[in-house]
Amino acid sequence: MVKYFLGQSVLRSSWDQVFAAFWQRYPNPYSKHVLTEDIVHREVTSDQKLLSRRLLTKTNRMPRWAERLFPANVAHSVYILEDSIVDPQNQTMTTFTWNINHARLMMVEERCVYRVNSDNSGWTEIRREAWVSSSLFGVSRAVQEFGLARFKSNVTKTMKGFEYILAKLQGEAPPKTLVETAKEAKEKAKETALAATEKAKDLASKAATKKQQQQQQFV
Repeated sequence: MVKYFLGQSVLRSSWDQVFAAFWQRYPNPYSKHVLTEDIVHREVTSDQKLLSRRLLTKTNRMPRWAERLFPANVAHSVYILEDSIVDPQNQTMTTFTWNINHARLMMVEERCVYRVNSDNSGWTEIRREAWVSSSLFGVSRAVQEFGLARFKSNVTKTMKGFEYILAKLQGEAPPKTLVETAKEAKEKAKETALAATEKAKDLASKAATKKQQQQQQFV
């Protein structure tokens, strides 16, 4: 039994911009789980297509129930191969990724196709497919459910990271992360509370002065 995922996303940037951003995605605030990236092969075919293979290293924290099934010294890093085919003439880019270690625990295979959006030529659409499988006897279903949930979460981070890099390349202010937004909200709340405290002290001081003046009038 294999868990299957199919999703469609749109980036409000041209295919050329997305193609350029693809090779500059890391690092970004949403990709802290990506540790390294290395190009291991690249060639241009006779029909002018760009073929590339990259090796990525990512962190892979297991759920607590799964950690009990493996020795403490099992590596938590995952090595991922990414093959890509870029067709500049037809403005398509197809990527294939799969993990080459921990495959018995869980195998995640992904296929993405980037092409010009059919409704807006200035946008890029991404068709994403993924297959999550496990050959662990007795717990494969739970591992696949966990893997699919994590994959969906990582897709959200991937899109946010893409938007962040695209904004930087286009000279725009990158969208703020949730951490930055929460920090700003906290600082603003502190400033508001401090201003309210100072105002309350000022009003109390004025009220005390007025009361004292009224008392002196009756003396």
